[in-house]
Amino acid sequence: MKILGFIRWTAILLAMPALLLGIFGASSASAASSGIGWVRLAHFSPNTPAVDVYLYSFGDSSAELVLHHVAYGTVSPYESLSAGEYTVAMRPAGAAPTTAPAISASLAVTAGHSYTVAGLGPESGLRLAVLDDQLTTPPGKAVVRVIQASLQDHVVTVSYAAKSLAHNLAFGSVAAYQTVDPGTVTVTATGASETSATLDIAAGTVHTLVILDGAQGLEIDNLVDAAGSAVPPAGGAATGFGGTAPRVPSPAPWLLLVVAGLLVAGAGGLGLRWLPRSRA
Repeated sequence: MKILGFIRWTAILLAMPALLLGIFGASSASAASSGIGWVRLAHFSPNTPAVDVYLYSFGDSSAELVLHHVAYGTVSPYESLSAGEYTVAMRPAGAAPTTAPAISASLAVTAGHSYTVAGLGPESGLRLAVLDDQLTTPPGKAVVRVIQASLQDHVVTVSYAAKSLAHNLAFGSVAAYQTVDPGTVTVTATGASETSATLDIAAGTVHTLVILDGAQGLEIDNLVDAAGSAVPPAGGAATGFGGTAPRVPSPAPWLLLVVAGLLVAGAGGLGLRWLPRSRA
């Protein structure tokens, strides 16, 4: 009987990693079932001054989110929102909330999806673009897209190692996501000038590379759209809101700790049961 009990305990403990992985793997599905989506806001118009950005639930005049003095190149962290209809409005920095927006756009948030709402184009033709952000990648791969936000170089070509991500991409345009091999790679942006950046791209991650006007020419900003488990990162971008976006931590170390604890606890419990009882 003791042997049968030990076998049952061992089977349960060995099954725990698979059970826990199933729980973590269901995290993205739980977001969809709970009716939650994500949105981040960005300013990618080089000659447009800083703005205040407001996000409203459709039909509600009280803003759910307000970002003040958002300058060119700034990207907010992702914010979770209930699925539904929203309005995003941009006003000049410091303008009263009752001031008519300079531009606005509608946003339909679907549960389990994420979006970037970005001001694109020159000041004279500024528009708000609603971009669908990808959350998943093929196994063992990464996914990358390009936003061309440089007014100095109206057209750029962007390469990822030897792979072309965008050819003659016009100012204010967004290239489609492409699947790439992960690793430490050199990304090059070429227009009237040229710049390159060495990036560490992990498998299972999704990135948006933004081509910006910098003080010394073109700059490449690496935004993390998602980093595993089909969940977007909690932080923002490498510009404006306090540093590089944190990656979503892998659950593997916690799984190992939990399973180890269960094994120790189980073994301890079995050991106690096997100790001979003292006789009075």
